[in-house]
Amino acid sequence: MVLPIYLYGHPVLRKVAKDIDHNFENFDTFIENMWETMYKTDGIGLAAPQIGKSIRVFVIDADPLSDEYPEAKDFKRAFINAQVIKESGEEWAFNEGCLSVPNIREDVKRKSQIKIHYYDQKWNYHEDTFDGAMARVIQHEYDHLEGKIFTDKISPIRRRLIKGKLTSISKGKVDIKYKYRTAK
Repeated sequence: MVLPIYLYGHPVLRKVAKDIDHNFENFDTFIENMWETMYKTDGIGLAAPQIGKSIRVFVIDADPLSDEYPEAKDFKRAFINAQVIKESGEEWAFNEGCLSVPNIREDVKRKSQIKIHYYDQKWNYHEDTFDGAMARVIQHEYDHLEGKIFTDKISPIRRRLIKGKLTSISKGKVDIKYKYRTAK
């Protein structure tokens, strides 16, 4: 089932998400709904807060980036109860967008490497290190679990320049092809 995307300004996007356990009700259906929603909205990642659930779950299928970033080829994973252990390396800028902040793209600086532990969709534990584009995509989705949005990481001047667009998004004044919810 394709779920509505919660847009910028909705309070659920600012909450720090809570861990879940393997007894989470209808977990497999929930994850399948996340995948379906992500694909129907042309995303490469989707975090549970973006569909109104303040829980520590996100999914990524970075394959659309594989022409430019070979490490993205066949990179499809669910991250449950993820915790970033360490961010390291040089910061690098990349033009990011977000389903919850439609029609806005901005350069965001992030560290080039992360170490993270998480459970996969079958509740297997992982502790992995990711570099480059994969680190960036994971950091973007992980931020949603921490109540952060990519626009929090841009310069104050850029934020002021897009303030009107953000206000319009929060009021539902957007031209997008997917279902959405606003705070109002």
